[in-house]
Amino acid sequence: MVSTDRLLAFAVMSLLVTAVPGPSVLFVIGRALAHGRRTALATVCGNVIGSYLLVVAVALGVGSLVEQSAAVFVTVKLAGAGYLVFLGVQAFRHRGELGVHTETAPTPAAHGDLRTVIDGIVVGVTNPKGIVFFAAVLPQFTDRAAGGLPAQMLLLGLVPIGIGLVTDTLWGLLAAAARDWFARSERRLSLIGGAGGAAMIGLGITAAATGRSD
Repeated sequence: MVSTDRLLAFAVMSLLVTAVPGPSVLFVIGRALAHGRRTALATVCGNVIGSYLLVVAVALGVGSLVEQSAAVFVTVKLAGAGYLVFLGVQAFRHRGELGVHTETAPTPAAHGDLRTVIDGIVVGVTNPKGIVFFAAVLPQFTDRAAGGLPAQMLLLGLVPIGIGLVTDTLWGLLAAAARDWFARSERRLSLIGGAGGAAMIGLGITAAATGRSD
């Protein structure tokens, strides 16, 4: 399957790319600031699933189509950017409704957690940074002579997914901890909720305005 040297080289490359915060990290931070730790962790789960769906798409050959077609790439990018702006507007509009976050707060309904995971999946699967990395970089670390390229890609794809899971979780927990401090005052909590919404709106606009346009 995949040789150890290729696996290690791809792990180093993945770590370097993941070390630079992208849309997924900023989205997790924005959700953590707006809604707290539980939402941040559910968002991380969604992002991980969405990112691995990109790996599956590349393994099946769909990723190369997105990377090679400017029209498809821009469509996917704008869809993700628009969804980020929508979520940011929603968070900003409801910033005054955020309750004080405590460990004894009522547990949110399961469908609320599911919706948060789905939001994370959408952002993860439309992340331009992820699309370019998995479509352009991942195939370079496969061994064509060994055969079984789809299986190699699926295995290699677990490396950045695992790294992202750890780093995104840490970012989310740190942001949620900062939110807990603000939660001591409902006014401050409202302000931080609004800041989280504004961050997501800004992220969506930035994602739409930057990146590949050819």
